Amino acid sequence: MAGGFRRGNRNRTPKLEARGTLESVSREGPFKEWLGMPDLYRYALVVDGVTYSYQTEDAELPVGEGDCVVFRYKETKAGNWVDRNSLGIAIDPATFQRD
Repeated sequence: MAGGFRRGNRNRTPKLEARGTLESVSREGPFKEWLGMPDLYRYALVVDGVTYSYQTEDAELPVGEGDCVVFRYKETKAGNWVDRNSLGIAIDPATFQRD
């Protein structure tokens, strides 16, 4: 197939990326989706005034309120959903010190 590997005939929409200050975090759960699956926690993250949903097995997030965060997300009818394992602290290269 010319043009690379594609699943079916649909073009995949590129992931969106967000970066900003984490203003607030709220957690729901744990939820058990189905038997044998680990507990899931759902977080509502407010980043620069926009609410995003994040679902993970982790009871604690690696980021906190006031942190500058970066992540990939998808826009859906149910809202903005953060991709699993994409949430982290944004690092500004200008703040690095060289030894």
